[in-house]
Amino acid sequence: MPHFIQNNPFLVPTTDGKLIEEHAGLASTGTTQLSIARMVAPPHWGEPFQTPEFDEYTLVNSGRKQIEADGETIVLEAGQSILIQKGTRVRYSNPFDEPCGYWSVCLPAFNIETVNREAE
Repeated sequence: MPHFIQNNPFLVPTTDGKLIEEHAGLASTGTTQLSIARMVAPPHWGEPFQTPEFDEYTLVNSGRKQIEADGETIVLEAGQSILIQKGTRVRYSNPFDEPCGYWSVCLPAFNIETVNREAE
């Protein structure tokens, strides 16, 4: 049976210029099972390393996104995806000159308490 989830996604407030539209998750629907969000990272955006307690799938639909994990640097381009498993120390960034549009799915849902971001 179809279940329409979200007409207007929750706009997560940010201070770094990144757009986060959560369609399902703690902030938008109250679910802890998973989160689904569309994001746009501006050029030259980055966040600190983190060691999340959730799996995170990323699918890039425009631009490029850089991922540093386990001593490796990976650049995803439009149409590519990656799974970063929980417990992995990871840093996401967009060091490029164009915005990066992507979707993120976290299992269980993204939670600021379990993302474990390091101090910058």
